[in-house]
Amino acid sequence: MPEERRRSVATRKATGLLERGGLPDTFWYSTKRRLLGPPLVNQDLGEQRLTKPLALGVLSPDGISSSAYGTEEILIALLPMAGLAAFTLILPMTLVILFVMVLVLLSYREIVMVYIRPGGSYVVARENFGPRIAQVCAVALLIDYIVTVAVQTAAGTAAVASAFPAIGPYKLEITVGVVLLMAFGNLRGLKEAGRAFAVPTYLFAGSVILMIVVGIIREALGNLPDYNPHTLHGTYTIGSGSAGLISAVMIFTLLRAFANGGASLTGIEAVSDAVGAFHAPEGRNARQVLMMEGAILGTLVAGISWLAHAMHATPRTLGYPTVLAQEATYVFGSTFIGHALFYLVQGATMLILYTGANTSFNGFPFLTSYVAGDSFLPRWLLKRGHRLVFSNAIILLTVISIALLIIKDADVNSLVPLYAIGVFTAFSMAGFGMARYHSKHRTPGWRRRMIINFSAGVLTLIVVAIFAVVKFTEGAWVVVVLFIVLVPALIRLNHEYQAETDVLETISENQPPPPPHYSRRTVFVFVDHFDLATLAAMRYARSMRPTTIRAVHFVIDSVRADKLRDKWTRADRGIPLDFIDVSDRRLTRAAAELVEREAADPATHVTVVLPRRSYSALLGRLLHDRTADKIAAVVSRIPRSAATIVPYDVTSRVRVLQARQAAKAAATSSDASAGQKVTSREIDVAAKHGASAAETPAEPPGSVRGQVKGQEPGTPDGPRASGPGARDGQRASRWRPDDRESATPATATSIGSLDTPGRAVVEGRIRVVEIKPVERNSVLACEISDNTGALTALFYGRSHIPGLVCGSRVRLRGTVGFRADGHPVMINPAYELLFPAL
Repeated sequence: MPEERRRSVATRKATGLLERGGLPDTFWYSTKRRLLGPPLVNQDLGEQRLTKPLALGVLSPDGISSSAYGTEEILIALLPMAGLAAFTLILPMTLVILFVMVLVLLSYREIVMVYIRPGGSYVVARENFGPRIAQVCAVALLIDYIVTVAVQTAAGTAAVASAFPAIGPYKLEITVGVVLLMAFGNLRGLKEAGRAFAVPTYLFAGSVILMIVVGIIREALGNLPDYNPHTLHGTYTIGSGSAGLISAVMIFTLLRAFANGGASLTGIEAVSDAVGAFHAPEGRNARQVLMMEGAILGTLVAGISWLAHAMHATPRTLGYPTVLAQEATYVFGSTFIGHALFYLVQGATMLILYTGANTSFNGFPFLTSYVAGDSFLPRWLLKRGHRLVFSNAIILLTVISIALLIIKDADVNSLVPLYAIGVFTAFSMAGFGMARYHSKHRTPGWRRRMIINFSAGVLTLIVVAIFAVVKFTEGAWVVVVLFIVLVPALIRLNHEYQAETDVLETISENQPPPPPHYSRRTVFVFVDHFDLATLAAMRYARSMRPTTIRAVHFVIDSVRADKLRDKWTRADRGIPLDFIDVSDRRLTRAAAELVEREAADPATHVTVVLPRRSYSALLGRLLHDRTADKIAAVVSRIPRSAATIVPYDVTSRVRVLQARQAAKAAATSSDASAGQKVTSREIDVAAKHGASAAETPAEPPGSVRGQVKGQEPGTPDGPRASGPGARDGQRASRWRPDDRESATPATATSIGSLDTPGRAVVEGRIRVVEIKPVERNSVLACEISDNTGALTALFYGRSHIPGLVCGSRVRLRGTVGFRADGHPVMINPAYELLFPAL
């Protein structure tokens, strides 16, 4: 193996760069790979589809599981006012809810056949009412999916507490843990989530239907228990039932009960939102799954309400035991088999309610991807993650739903007022949208279909109005406010995206302009510290091959600036370093002013290079104050200028350099002593050259840009007209008060009034200090300014003069010359320090 290759392999082994194309996996990626499994490639995307049995298990738990608490919510609204009559009113109330459910199912039955593309209500509203109005439906569904996660998981915890009351005080912690577990399952991929969450759907439906059948048989045999709610403890207040059915209070109570029961219908839309997840033919398969879900849901709601009517199962204020748990206890009895069946029902209820939230983890990412594809949501929601799922949307849903659970303390009754407005708004827009579709296309049977869809739209709109009114003070106002805020926000985001798209289309249609030709290109490297990141930025700046490279430090701390000056001078990188005073600490403004002055010439282009030390994502947010981003944002708005942030991973780079040095040392150990001698000799030679340069300062060519007029060559204190000229032995001197020259004015002249060459005295504050390395020498350039103008003083052979730093006030005496642009210049003037920098 050649020597160079051997060293390279040794270095890469030491730093772990041999695998995967020379780049090691990060800690977070390795952790994600272990938790979620190996990444899926795009070719695997078509395999992540659902069969009908799997789709029923994955997409219907939300709708089916809501039957576990729908009847209970109706009784909670009726008992305080209707008293025991609530157990009679529950039956007609259930029939009304089932009638609404049938209309909604028939409406969505048309949707999944017409709109094969997944998206459900949102796609219907967008295609028939336009994308802007469709954002009402988008917001409604997004809210519904979020609240679904919170309600279903909280209800699942209540089911667990019904079987094991001791865990009741820990319901919030358990609920949050379940949400995190579901998020993990969905991040592994749709198929994995379906396999894990399909079983509870069938288990719950089978066990509860068994309970209903046994209960009806026992009622027919006359041995079904009937309990007196007044003898039970911890129940909701049971009213006297004295209010008439036509009284305003009772009507309001019935409306509240209907609104509560409407929660039983949430989740029906999930199938239409995920049509794309079905095997082909998607529409027909989705239609069949939708009707199966409706049949199961209707059976469960009707059966649970009938048993509550027959046995007077009464809801408790603590939330447990639930009405469904009481029914299972009464129906199955106290035998061993009865207890086993009771725990089966409670276990199945717990699983179906927990996995009911999984509907949102499937529907929410699909919906956000459609809305983001229409440019109404951020485009990062379109990204598929490690396992080909929309990971960002899943994480977003998890965070918001957990926050909602914490705010509401995982209480189902507190969450229900936030629930049904969103989903019934989507039902309404889908119904009206399909009615409009049928009126336009008029396919065979369009009148019948239009009547069904329009009726569903009207009825669900009435439900929305009822819910908003009767539940307004209980929390529905939050949903109303979210509609008012989010719909305009999504439209505004789309406007921003659309404006950019219109500009791009205009540019594409027109002939592209010729590329700009700049006669001068300036690169500024903004320096805060002298470190490896700065050196990397300077290497990048040199690679651009600009006309001029200047390093700039904005002085907000004079002590820190002095230390940087010393390091910069010792390093001698061959790039001048400017010190610009920023007394008000407005770095972005100072950077903008510098770039604007440089780019004022139409033939000049300015690039700002900003070094940045890189850290991990979390640590970087803590350590970075985003100053570079702010400066880059300001610079990018200036014509003929651009900003580039150069990230530098110091930790990994140091590790690589150390490994290289170790490999090199191991390979050249036999020549180590000779190498040290050569290094020492080179250091001695470099030191000798440095001493020689310090003894003989020389003015570099072009040190004063442009031609300086009004000076005679060899004038003691004035700049030459042009070209190089050595000033051997000539140095800046401190101006003593006893210096007397007749040509020197008695008082300082304002800089702005200097218009002719000659001797002058000026005063001002040092605003910019620049060190310019020239050959083996250096020039110290100080720009002073007063209220009228600015003047540059050049000190040849000097890299630092004590006291002449940004912020100090000085008086200069010497001969004034002028550059071609009219800027006044003094070379090696006498100076007096009036006020030091603070």
